Amino acid sequence: MHPVLFKLGPITLHSYGTLLAAAVLLGLWLARRHAFADGLDGDRVWNLGVYAVLSGLVVAKVWLVFAEWDRYAANPREIFALSTIQSAGTFYGGVLGAVTLIILYARYWKLPFLPLADAYAPCVALGASLGRLGCFSAGCCYGKPTEIAWGVTFTSEYAHALVGTPLGIRLHPTQLYDSFAAVVILAVLLLMRRRKRFTGQLWATFMTLYGVARFTTEFLRDDPGRTELFGGALSLMQVVSLGLIVFGVWLWRRGRRQHV
Repeated sequence: MHPVLFKLGPITLHSYGTLLAAAVLLGLWLARRHAFADGLDGDRVWNLGVYAVLSGLVVAKVWLVFAEWDRYAANPREIFALSTIQSAGTFYGGVLGAVTLIILYARYWKLPFLPLADAYAPCVALGASLGRLGCFSAGCCYGKPTEIAWGVTFTSEYAHALVGTPLGIRLHPTQLYDSFAAVVILAVLLLMRRRKRFTGQLWATFMTLYGVARFTTEFLRDDPGRTELFGGALSLMQVVSLGLIVFGVWLWRRGRRQHV
């Protein structure tokens, strides 16, 4: 766990931000490469990706504020605090912001949405994998206490002060679970891309598989602000995950019917 890579005077380079930036650049490169292969305008896909990332970051932070509204309502200044600004927010908030921007952009420029979504699907999986490694480095999105052999114990006082990471307690490495799941999904998407049967197949697959993975790991999460529903039986993120699964399966069935 290394929340800070190095400090240079007043400048602090955080692991999370560095990995997030790497995820964005590698993801955009991958999307641009696939766009050219699929007959899309690679430069336009790159530019749209930049706009989508910026939109995603804004919505992710807004989602974070609403998810932890009790804390922010009690301390409104924290909304604009450095810790909130530096935070990447919530993953699903980021996806919502990015997808909304892509839909609006595609409608304005009369671009087909599903080919764009297929081009970006591996990009999102790659970003999720590297982003969760950033979470692990920062100590956020941590899991519940456990006695399993691969449990992790955080010791960084800096992380504890910044995001409330429990110290000296063995926890489920939920960040690594999510990261590994995203790597598997990325591999599936890259293999599937070579034999894609219908437009939208990669995006449908990503939504379905990531929804299942996130729904599962949420049971092991223990960080605050997860908005528990139904008496604590499920979290808001699990409800969103179920929505992704349903929509992904529907898109799969729709695509297969049209292909036949």
